[in-house]
Amino acid sequence: MLNTNSTRRTFIKNSALVAAPLLIGGISMPAFALTTPPTRARGTTVLNVKNYGALGNGIKDDTAAIQAAINALPTTGGTVVIPAGTYMIDVGKKINLRSKMLLQMETGTILKAKTSGLSRYYIINASGKTDVEIAGGQLIGDRDTHSYASGGTHEWGHGIYAGSAAARITIRDLMVTKCTGDGVCIGGRSTDVVIANIISTANRRQGLSITNCSNIKVYDSEFSYTQGTAPECGIDIEPDDGYTCTNVLIENCRFNNNKKYGVNIWNRTTNVTIKGSTFEYNGSLGMGTVGINGLTVTGCTFRYNSATGVVYNTNTLNAKHYGNLSYGNYTRLGAKVRTPFTQTGWTSKIERDVLLRNGAQVVVGTNNFQ
Repeated sequence: MLNTNSTRRTFIKNSALVAAPLLIGGISMPAFALTTPPTRARGTTVLNVKNYGALGNGIKDDTAAIQAAINALPTTGGTVVIPAGTYMIDVGKKINLRSKMLLQMETGTILKAKTSGLSRYYIINASGKTDVEIAGGQLIGDRDTHSYASGGTHEWGHGIYAGSAAARITIRDLMVTKCTGDGVCIGGRSTDVVIANIISTANRRQGLSITNCSNIKVYDSEFSYTQGTAPECGIDIEPDDGYTCTNVLIENCRFNNNKKYGVNIWNRTTNVTIKGSTFEYNGSLGMGTVGINGLTVTGCTFRYNSATGVVYNTNTLNAKHYGNLSYGNYTRLGAKVRTPFTQTGWTSKIERDVLLRNGAQVVVGTNNFQ
């Protein structure tokens, strides 16, 4: 179903800048317009999990050995290195990070979830921690072998979770795939989380969930092929009832081939900027919004989505949509041939690309259409 090398190459081709070669998740590919994410404060100690009994042979349960290396860091923190290999992880125990640390996975490193029937699990848990970086390698969930016999949606099996007021977290240069829930989930009043240069693909619920949190930045990443349990979006910004989300920046990202929306923004959310990103081949909308106050969408491309490119819906307030390119949307109705044009404001001529519903307050500036 999924050719990650192919989709990634397409992403890079569509990006404006091409630079030196890069390794993401052990896959060699050109780099593109990379934002340099922040380095978090930590000590100088460097520990290797192989010195604590980890084998990385794809058979042995390496959870305890990796945890032992993390626990051995001094109070000043440091770096835990996981060399190339496949490390089987007991997601019931998970890898519990500590503050002031870098978890550095090398090229060819895979943390693979052991098969379970848990409705809630994490491969890596950064909850309640501060000054943490997670970098390199691949995280692979157990969606292909997971036992769903206990019933329910089993939608909380995440690759990485940062909750419980986690702060100053950087997640970069990695791939996360085949989780029963989200590739990455951020919530629990967490703040100052930066995600840069990741591929989150073929997860069941979301590529990335942004819930009860603030000051989140997502750069240079792909969220794709989400399918399995609702909402099935690339990114879902959706705080739980009674909670809020504020100050989110999404830049130079690609949202493609998700079962529902590329991006969904749903209630109690303020101050979101999305720029320079591509929304394509999604199974419904490129993007949909409800209940957001303060949104800017600029420099984006919306194309070949099964339904409308973007729908601004109920209680979407103080939104701006300008400098975007749209074409080929609402593919489920068949192709519509038109001469390329530039338009300021909204008319029914662009309703396949941009739609305002139920009193949404959006300033539609000048955009290009093909």
